[in-house]
Amino acid sequence: MIVVTTPTIAGMRVTQSLGLVRGNSIRARHLGKDVQAFLRNLAGGEIREYTKMMAEAREQAIDRMIEEAECLNADAVVSVRFQTAEVMSGAAEMLCYGTAVRCKREES
Repeated sequence: MIVVTTPTIAGMRVTQSLGLVRGNSIRARHLGKDVQAFLRNLAGGEIREYTKMMAEAREQAIDRMIEEAECLNADAVVSVRFQTAEVMSGAAEMLCYGTAVRCKREES
């Protein structure tokens, strides 16, 4: 499955648009990690615990979007975007969405 943020894929021609596909993941903070993050925040720098949590949420959202595209027999997902939203205090949603398409290699 080809997944790109651009509306086109180099060397490919979109033959059919199959519609919107999306995947999401909602993650809540963990008390133990909050303590570590608080201490890191005092010293400054990257808060690795939250970086890891958001990276995992992004990967899960991408995987779910790809699963939805595969159900439509798509070859690719174009114009992929991410969006986050706070769902409640301490919990955030990571949303990944794009357009599922069928495509063919362009002949040289």
